[in-house]
Amino acid sequence: MPLDETDHPIVAKAVEQFADTKAKHERIRAIDDQVLFKVKVQRWRGAVWIDADLPWLVAAGKREDGSGDDFYAKLEAEGKAARARHNATHAETLKTVTSTAHLLPTREDHIRYRAEAGVRLVRRLRTTLLTLVRASLRDGREHAVDFDTFTLGLQVRADDGHETYLAVRITGSVPPNLTTVILRNVPGCEVEGWYPEYALPERELLPAEQAWSNIMDPRAAAEVLNDVE
Repeated sequence: MPLDETDHPIVAKAVEQFADTKAKHERIRAIDDQVLFKVKVQRWRGAVWIDADLPWLVAAGKREDGSGDDFYAKLEAEGKAARARHNATHAETLKTVTSTAHLLPTREDHIRYRAEAGVRLVRRLRTTLLTLVRASLRDGREHAVDFDTFTLGLQVRADDGHETYLAVRITGSVPPNLTTVILRNVPGCEVEGWYPEYALPERELLPAEQAWSNIMDPRAAAEVLNDVE
């Protein structure tokens, strides 16, 4: 399961709070070697570090007012202890009061994040393709959705012989592997049945646009229409 889908209140709050990159956040003043921001929900408290607009929840715990077990008190104490350990074993000592570099994401964390980003994109593509197929089955027209760097369009047409043709178009620059992922996730179409097209049913292709066609299984088309949105 992607970490941002973990069923925990502090994770959900961090995702919600840092969704707006222009929003203001409260800094944890007791930590001076890194800029960490507070996240608060119920009795949970968290610390978020931002790397190139990408927020990372690097630590979390519970609020315990007046106790050494309070999350922010422990975070400060552990930061000071880490700084002391570093200075005891390194000739070049830290000038900050705390050291929290050990909390920051590692190479493995970045690898996992990229993998999870790929999973999220595939899930979004599957949902979008179902929505586009359903809409086009209902009116026979082309429907499209804009992604960050490209536009995905789709049109379904039935001919007099009762075959159902489906055309997918991608406008924008996308790597070949993404095109393959899109075509593999179109419902009711054989993976090996895609053919490149040089025009859509109702228009010519635009610059920086590619199109592919296939025959859609009518049973799959019926299932898509019967699915509850």
